[in-house]
Amino acid sequence: MSSSFEKHQKRRLISSYFSVVLSIALVLFLLGLLGMLVLNAKKVSDHFKEQVVLTIYLKDSAKEVEINQLEKSLAMANYVKSTKYVSKEEAAEFMKVQNGEDFMDFVGYNPLQNSIDVHLKADFVTTNQLDKISTEALNKNFVDEVSYDNDLVNLMNNNVQKISFWVLVISGIFTLIAVLLINSSIRLAVYSKRFTIKTMQMVGATKQFIRRPFIWKSVRLGIIGALLALLGMAIVLYYLNKTFTELGLLNNPLLIGLLFIFVFVLGIIITWISTHFATQRFLNLKTDELYY
Repeated sequence: MSSSFEKHQKRRLISSYFSVVLSIALVLFLLGLLGMLVLNAKKVSDHFKEQVVLTIYLKDSAKEVEINQLEKSLAMANYVKSTKYVSKEEAAEFMKVQNGEDFMDFVGYNPLQNSIDVHLKADFVTTNQLDKISTEALNKNFVDEVSYDNDLVNLMNNNVQKISFWVLVISGIFTLIAVLLINSSIRLAVYSKRFTIKTMQMVGATKQFIRRPFIWKSVRLGIIGALLALLGMAIVLYYLNKTFTELGLLNNPLLIGLLFIFVFVLGIIITWISTHFATQRFLNLKTDELYY
């Protein structure tokens, strides 16, 4: 009978430890994913900004030397990420592929113009900067027109600011939720040992002596949970980097390393603090209050 009861208690204890580790791992994993989002929010927004194209349309009378000179001067500018010369023939071929038919069969000639597609660096994708580049290009007598999606640029910049603000707000809220969830799991685990705590106190053990084994046990569980969370984060980061190679998610190993260290240390700190206050609560209870 006694052996069966001990086995039952042991199973309950293992189940309790498992639930604590799982809770810590899941919460830290989600918190780590949010941390990765915060760290890469600018990188993601920069990627989309740099997809905006400013197209400089050239007159048919433009000389090859003038075009080459313009393209080289743009490529050397500190605000330009890349340039690409698109001939009218290439543009016609692209439209043929897009539309599935050759529009020149109807019009009888190629009405398109030679052009230069300019991709700016993300920090310079603003209406003022694009207007400035457009004005400079239009001052050249062989440039016919400069085109870019002004509405898209304004919408993108406004959305980036809003998203950045809400990501920070959600990060703060989620951090608080993470602390509360882990604290709740730790308190439930300590609750099952409340009679042991009170018995040790009644035989003269100091509060510090009673707390020490509970804290070390919780810290070990926190370490295991944090390691599982870091493993999950590493797997997700690997597949995201493999899927979205253009974002270069692994290009800054220092920041990634600091995030992993932060998640690991956070797991230890939260479990330590939660266990300290959970044991303190039961140490301060009277014996008859342990049953409620």
